[in-house]
Amino acid sequence: MVRELRTQDTHCSIAQAAAVVGDWWSLLIVREVARGHRRFDELLGELGISRKVLTERLRHLVDHGVLTREPYQTGPVRHEYVLTDAGWALTPVLITMQDWADRWLQGDGSLTGTADPEGVEASRVHALLSTRLPWPLTLPVTLAAGGGTPTHTSPGAALTAEESPRGATVTQKSLSGVATAQESFPGAVAAQESLPGAVAAQESLPGVAATRESLPGVAATREAPRGLATAQEPPYATTAAQQAILGETGRLDVVADAPATVIFVYPATGMPAPLPPGWGQVPGAAGCTLENRLFRDRMPEFAAHGVAVHGVSTQRPDEQAAFATAEGIPFPLFSDMDLRFAAALRLPTFRAGHALRLKRAILVVDRHRVVRHTIFPVLDIPKAVEESLVIATSIAADR
Repeated sequence: MVRELRTQDTHCSIAQAAAVVGDWWSLLIVREVARGHRRFDELLGELGISRKVLTERLRHLVDHGVLTREPYQTGPVRHEYVLTDAGWALTPVLITMQDWADRWLQGDGSLTGTADPEGVEASRVHALLSTRLPWPLTLPVTLAAGGGTPTHTSPGAALTAEESPRGATVTQKSLSGVATAQESFPGAVAAQESLPGAVAAQESLPGVAATRESLPGVAATREAPRGLATAQEPPYATTAAQQAILGETGRLDVVADAPATVIFVYPATGMPAPLPPGWGQVPGAAGCTLENRLFRDRMPEFAAHGVAVHGVSTQRPDEQAAFATAEGIPFPLFSDMDLRFAAALRLPTFRAGHALRLKRAILVVDRHRVVRHTIFPVLDIPKAVEESLVIATSIAADR
């Protein structure tokens, strides 16, 4: 039951906030709307709540400016519930609560940037398979400036001890020596050769994907897509339209207008700001510069098949822009500094340097926004990049 504010708590902002969103159902409604479940019947199905209680809580959140009602059809008029700016400002609170529970209730209290492949965090990420990402899902973005000149000579060189993933071995190769798409992709090894134990891409997508036994950290693709967001198909923007939207807002949809989008989320790169002290001692934190470089150097192969690559971290756009310029990153980097993307997908995080960081994960999403493949935890960065290339190009070929 929603509590009334007590007289003695009039000047306590914690009590003020609790009076609005401190109720169990109110918090879970905000969680579900952030995930894209905006309509009354969707909320009923996701929450298992009575119609009476849901009606009361929705009215309470609308009255306090957390949600607003917007029509989505006429004849008869039907409304959906959308987060206001005040509502979106609660997403860091939700992710902080999730992070606390993952570490202190579900985990052993240790700080880590990775996860148990059989744990609750991995289960949440793998549960995204066959779900549809909310639309729109826009974030501040740094676009590539024509793939500028990098300030390094190899994907594995010039990494500090904190940036380099322990035990990773990468073949050094200058950017100028990266093969073109025509040279490097035709004749490339098949999925069975490049991912030992995996089922060939043509056999595994659509339908059955590789098992966890053959690809550790990868969940299988399911058959029927489930709606994470509303069932209504979004109008897909053209590149020109996206550029116009970017010019006005500085934001773009995290899912590209492409046959497939590889979305890789990572904790943080060490440029331009230094990484927090002890970064290299946090399991799974190191390796973000390497991962960006590996995706950059394979970009001609992704692009040759119409596959988009998007990077996401909680770093600020100006930090991402400095990194992209220095490294010649040819794909967009999205800033989830407000944790909207993390809240929409309930992505695992860890806290370092007084900020929440996304744990490393890779999603492959088709043009209908359906998640077709997940890799979490990412235990071998070079292998995960190769795996995402094989899966994404197969999805693109199946369009």
